[in-house]
Amino acid sequence: MSGQSCLTSNDWICGEYVRSRGQELTDATVQHVWITLVSVLIGLLIAFPLALLARDRDGRRSRFAGPVLGLTTVLYTVPSLAMFSLLLPVFGLSAAVVVTGLVLYSLTVLVRNILAGLEAVPAEAREAALGMGYGRGRLLWEVELPLALPALLAGVRIATVSTVALTTVGAIVGYGGLGTLIVDGLDSLFKAQVLTASVICVLLAVAADLLLLGLQRLLTPWTRPCAPRIRTARTAPVPASAAKAG
Repeated sequence: MSGQSCLTSNDWICGEYVRSRGQELTDATVQHVWITLVSVLIGLLIAFPLALLARDRDGRRSRFAGPVLGLTTVLYTVPSLAMFSLLLPVFGLSAAVVVTGLVLYSLTVLVRNILAGLEAVPAEAREAALGMGYGRGRLLWEVELPLALPALLAGVRIATVSTVALTTVGAIVGYGGLGTLIVDGLDSLFKAQVLTASVICVLLAVAADLLLLGLQRLLTPWTRPCAPRIRTARTAPVPASAAKAG
């Protein structure tokens, strides 16, 4: 008597499910990656000018810092289900609901990290650039932004990983990527689908974090810890007279 199929027995780990539903898993993964990338990129484009608005010309926080940071923090405290429900009347059942919600959530991390990076630029570097005739725009792009890259990219890493996780909530409107498969699997008690989609989601988050970490190390080589150099002590030459005396 042939063994029972893992699909028939509804096992958690089932290679047959992966083989038979490969295209479905691929489509869900592509949608998940697309929503994550678009959300983080739009969030970065919005967060950067907000961070500039929140700081003064001398690098300190301006009077707009409180409202900007306060608003982004309040947006982050809104539960994801409530956020997507509030956006439904505006965008309808579309991917725009999920992307907009994820963009709003990413602003808290991105704005704070960009602002922290700009504030960490040494005043001496800023003053030296101004003394060399740098304008405000050139100072920002050639001096301040490169020095703020470590904090900025750290914020992008956090925002990306959290967006990968939050994208699954988009399943309530049918645009949750792997989250749609997870919810459908839970509704039908399809164990292999729930576990497989969940594992792929975790792997996406880990892969995204590692890729961004590599990009961060590539763009900010000065932040890498330098290996200590071991210098070999050289023996001083022995005078001839001392050698003979010995």
